[in-house]
Amino acid sequence: MKSVGHLINGAVRHSGDRHLDITNPSTGKIDGKVSLASAEVTTEAIAAAQAVFPEWRATPPARRAQIMFRFKALLESHTDELAALIGSEHGKISHDAAGEVGRGIENVEFACFAPELLKGEYSRNVGPEIDSWSEFQPLGVVAGITPFNFPVMVPLWMYPLAIACGNTFVLKPSEKDPSAAVRVAELAQEAGLPPGVLNVVNGDKEAVDVLLSDPRIQAVSFVGSTPVAESVYRTATANGKRCQALGGAKNHAIVMPDADIDNTVQSLMGAAFGSSGERCMAVSVVVAIGDETADALIEAFRAEMVKLKVGSFDNANNDFGPLISDEHRDRVVSLINSAEKAGASIIVDGRKPELAAGDDGFFVGGTLIDHVKSTMACYQQEIFGPVLSVVRVANLDEAMSLVDDHEYGNGSCLFTRDGEAARYFSDHVKAGMVGINVPLPVPVSYHSFGGWKRSLFGDLSAYGPDGVRFYTRRKTITQRWPSATLREESNFSFPSS
Repeated sequence: MKSVGHLINGAVRHSGDRHLDITNPSTGKIDGKVSLASAEVTTEAIAAAQAVFPEWRATPPARRAQIMFRFKALLESHTDELAALIGSEHGKISHDAAGEVGRGIENVEFACFAPELLKGEYSRNVGPEIDSWSEFQPLGVVAGITPFNFPVMVPLWMYPLAIACGNTFVLKPSEKDPSAAVRVAELAQEAGLPPGVLNVVNGDKEAVDVLLSDPRIQAVSFVGSTPVAESVYRTATANGKRCQALGGAKNHAIVMPDADIDNTVQSLMGAAFGSSGERCMAVSVVVAIGDETADALIEAFRAEMVKLKVGSFDNANNDFGPLISDEHRDRVVSLINSAEKAGASIIVDGRKPELAAGDDGFFVGGTLIDHVKSTMACYQQEIFGPVLSVVRVANLDEAMSLVDDHEYGNGSCLFTRDGEAARYFSDHVKAGMVGINVPLPVPVSYHSFGGWKRSLFGDLSAYGPDGVRFYTRRKTITQRWPSATLREESNFSFPSS
């Protein structure tokens, strides 16, 4: 049985008497234990990062970039290993897990451009013999708190860029699936990252409380549920830290009457049911404009969903795997039950899926619910499971009002052939990430990821250009070298050019 510890100052270590079981969600069996860091152990990790910061900050950006290039190559060569770790602890099917690693690598690629990203700005002769320039300097020790659903990709949203910008880092990954995060950090060290630049502490609230309160932590990045995101943001900022906290989502796909129904359904199948719906960008609501559109969508979904294969992560023929825990499975089933009780129609029922022998884990099959109303719990809450709700409306304005009125504003998409409607939608919908005939509008690494409303707390989104700004401070220098022969007179007016 495996035992997962922490990575502090370059060494793997185990700590204390507090442990948590690691469960394989495909089988429901315990496969190992993870150490839970005490406040003292978390403080040690912060101290290690603080000690190495001056040396790392002074390391030329080009050298930092060289380490990122080697790190990228190691991640590529270890993709299968990492995908297996993700699958065994999260339940994600092997091909989906490999895709997660690939999207994480894209963020390492972006960090490889550190010399370009940190060039700064320069202006000559802003006044008589006066030059001015801006530099982007690292913050110091920064921290990341990441969720269970992307144990490789989301940490790679954070620390490659933070480290490339000259910061040192303490990562607190999810204790539900910790192995992949530790293994990736080991690969970063193998690529040449000095001990202490990247530290990983596995833990629970005790570790998080230290990261949010220790004055040496300058900034905190968080991804998780909205209630926790809001709490993290308030606590971190109250302690004088910069914070970006990404929360929950309720992503709507609006389908116009002119949309290609077959292609739309094919696109939405993966967006709704991939990774068992445990994605913050999963499409969980289809808003059909007109009953004719809704009826056509229902029939097309019904025909495709009978082909869905749910099962263990290590069978690449499966489309998606289990949910993360039995508690979460029960919650998803309870939301399906509540929709049925409230008068919605369960068109495809995944509450008791057919499974292969040995698949005794936390499974819910693909579920399709029609005639969902905005007052129902299955609409209001983020289900985070393989459940797709269909809401019927009369026109685009009514559909957009649903998106705009929801407390979450992560992403939304529109399926149409109408360019005017697409332009209006993208200009006016209240969501941070928008797709036009694209069901999962997750930005590439050189843009930034972030929602609106209660899907993001903070002013800067994750990774990309916003990530550079989040992990650096602007410093502007104004410099003058006057002539030795020039006698200056006192000037009491406010200076201008």
